[in-house]
Amino acid sequence: MDSSETKTCQQNVLVMRHGDRLDNFDPTWEKTADRPWDPPLIQAGLSRAFKTGRAFQTLLPFPIHRVFVSPFLRCVQTASEVVAALCAVDDHPDAKSSSDVVSIDPSKLKVSIEYGLCEMLNTLAIRRDVAPKDGIFHFDVPKLEALLPSGTLDPTVEPVYKEVPQWGETDPTSRYEQTIKALADTYPTENLLLVTHGEGVSVSVSSFLEDITVIEVDYCAYSELRRPVSWRNASVTAGNFEVLTKSGHTGVTYIAN
Repeated sequence: MDSSETKTCQQNVLVMRHGDRLDNFDPTWEKTADRPWDPPLIQAGLSRAFKTGRAFQTLLPFPIHRVFVSPFLRCVQTASEVVAALCAVDDHPDAKSSSDVVSIDPSKLKVSIEYGLCEMLNTLAIRRDVAPKDGIFHFDVPKLEALLPSGTLDPTVEPVYKEVPQWGETDPTSRYEQTIKALADTYPTENLLLVTHGEGVSVSVSSFLEDITVIEVDYCAYSELRRPVSWRNASVTAGNFEVLTKSGHTGVTYIAN
């Protein structure tokens, strides 16, 4: 094809919630935790995330090229399991988690941490007595990146949000929507997986599908967005996102207004 001809593709973006978080199953955990606002996954959450990654690998009619993840521990652990499943080489069909994966091919996709995918930083999502007293949410990014499967981190990526959102944000809808659009626009010819929190998944549906209200987002639930992209030489044009997710089919339930 001549380089001056217009090329087209469909860009796919999945927006996924993290797996089962420890504090919802052991309320006593936070009493002795150093970071009670940042719980890890329970084993069932790790297994659910890995199983979802296996489902992506077998059911999706397209590959995932890039993964972006909230810096909260439960999201990084979720992304690690999903990525291990997506990059696994000759793993056993009965594998339950990344610990059962013998080897991976890190060239299949790349992963980056994105502050714009953070949890809602307000009392609707994090109780005031659990949040940091000074309102500053600190993340040891190198330590979190070390949790990702070896070779999958892309250290060259510039995040949309350079810093953690401020505590007390009133409505994160615009943040989530802006982050989704900005990441998609930065990598218009690649399919993306965004690992975030329940509200992020909810916004990914309600912002691109008119006259609906999301009423439930299960652990590891995900939405699927798609848009047409065309490019000619260095000029790229992208259409509007279409929400492919049907209510209740991938753990996201919504109703008409």
